[in-house]
Amino acid sequence: MHIVLAIILIGLGSNQGWLLSAQAEGQEPFYIRVVDEETGRGIPLVELETVNNVVYVTDSAGLSAIWEPGLMGKQIYFHVRSHGYEFPEDGFGYRGIRAVLVPGDSIRVEMRRLNVAERLYRVTGQGIYRDSAIRGDPVPIVEPLLNGSVFGQDSVVNAIYRGQLYWFWGDTNRASYPLGNFAVAGAVSKLPAEGWLNPSLGVDLIYFLDEEGFARKMCPIEGPGPVWIWGLMVFEHEGQEQLLCYFERMESLAIRLEQGIAIWNDEREIFEKIREFPLDAPLHPLGHPIRIQADREEWFYFPDPYPSIRVRARMEEILDSSRYQAYTCFREGSRWSEEDPPLERDESGALLWGWKADTPDVPFQRWRTLVEKGLVSPDERWPKLIDVETGEQVLGHRGSICWNDYRKKWIMITVQAGGRSFLGEVWYAEADELLGPWSMARRIVTHDRYSFYNVKQHPYFAQENGRLVYFEGTYTSSFSGNDKKTPRYDYNQIMYRLDLDDPRLELRDLERDK
Repeated sequence: MHIVLAIILIGLGSNQGWLLSAQAEGQEPFYIRVVDEETGRGIPLVELETVNNVVYVTDSAGLSAIWEPGLMGKQIYFHVRSHGYEFPEDGFGYRGIRAVLVPGDSIRVEMRRLNVAERLYRVTGQGIYRDSAIRGDPVPIVEPLLNGSVFGQDSVVNAIYRGQLYWFWGDTNRASYPLGNFAVAGAVSKLPAEGWLNPSLGVDLIYFLDEEGFARKMCPIEGPGPVWIWGLMVFEHEGQEQLLCYFERMESLAIRLEQGIAIWNDEREIFEKIREFPLDAPLHPLGHPIRIQADREEWFYFPDPYPSIRVRARMEEILDSSRYQAYTCFREGSRWSEEDPPLERDESGALLWGWKADTPDVPFQRWRTLVEKGLVSPDERWPKLIDVETGEQVLGHRGSICWNDYRKKWIMITVQAGGRSFLGEVWYAEADELLGPWSMARRIVTHDRYSFYNVKQHPYFAQENGRLVYFEGTYTSSFSGNDKKTPRYDYNQIMYRLDLDDPRLELRDLERDK
């Protein structure tokens, strides 16, 4: 028992020693387990707040361990809340429970899920199964308390390479100091077919570590500013499987200092720069590419969230920024100018959309500028998502597209720019063809003044022929206007599961139904 407590203490940190000392002396915590009323599965990220504003947050099993000197044995009220879940109101409008905090006892609390998608667990950060470990419950992952000394990680990209799943993240927070790794962190995990953990339970990440045991720099491009990577591309070149990525070295969110292509070095286990792109190059890899056959060629398409950028899956073309094509309404070979947008129209005045090399694409920021200037009508945009419930347009921001065998369609999971919670609303859409038409969309995840951006589907985790779809995103208060950060969860990755048999995913055409 003492050995087990010592192991847990190391994972929790010395600031939690009082809790474990109390447990060792027989003063166990009181436990609250919060579950989905429909499935009985524990709900992560449920906040339990006392009247004097002490907040406890459930772990990935939906459990919270509570031990408060002076409160044990007393009846305590807890407000109960969680993004996308609901607890009933009482006669005064409060949503919560009262419980007598008897050491070692526990209660079960049920919440109704409002989200279409189901929250499963936290993928990264400290204390993923903290409260379960305190109680001595079995936990599904190898490192349930602290893995790679990682406290937080931003925006995942991953790909299957040489039989393993390679994971990479942006800025990574460390346990020992406020400044962490700003040159990409990485890990590997096994694939389900190779004995990997059931994706409904968790992810067993094996981090690439430095000499201090912290997630080391995976793309150490020289120069000031953080390095981010996107667009992992796996393909055959000269008889060998290669892993390439796009990198950008940033001064700020809006100012890029350097960009180009890096290649994975299997011996050094890092990305190394092999080609620098001009800073004014209009196109480069984005997000989460799709490798398909089109126009009698093999291509990488880069959704953002629409598949509006592509390049042939050849080394020489990937390394040449002028060979990338955009599906765009701008003049071929032009450059974006907010003062004089390079729109191209035919004799009738219609926008000329098409695949054009070395030409700017039209992400939502540029389209919004064109609309505000009165240069285009919102109806002229080639793809546009429409809320199936309200008929209002949804402005997609990043996301991913995958082919789904169950639906026999391409499915998109994307975040909305704006909406109820800025960068906190996740939407589902589908199309028969990769280029669409993408039209009707359904909100599947919502947040209360919290961001959940850069969502990524995991098609290799899909179950029951694709009926169960897995995706994750970055949960953070950044950009939300909310300065109240969720302990342990903030700036980390959270996994969701979507059941495509849910009747709420019927995407009827509002105009056709009228």
